[in-house]
Amino acid sequence: GLCAAREPNLSYQELKDLKKANVLHIDVRERWEIDRFGKIPESINIPLSELMEALQMDPTDFKQHYNQKMPSKSDPVVFSCLAGTRSKQALGFAMSLGFS
Repeated sequence: GLCAAREPNLSYQELKDLKKANVLHIDVRERWEIDRFGKIPESINIPLSELMEALQMDPTDFKQHYNQKMPSKSDPVVFSCLAGTRSKQALGFAMSLGFS
């Protein structure tokens, strides 16, 4: 399940097209799920349980922890999980923190 604010549900092809436009893709599945089912290429894994804290980190800490530049509140971000429930929660968390 993939979520973005403008388009709550994205197809796989839409995600592939968005990735060409430098959209940050955050996979909110748990680490054991990534190990078991595989990593989505060019995504970063931030489990839903860590997301609120991660999005409020100092950008230097975020970069060290996730090996990725921290998104600004206006950067395009897509969240994904296994079925769509957690990615919708992640979208709500990000929007509550002022991400557009």
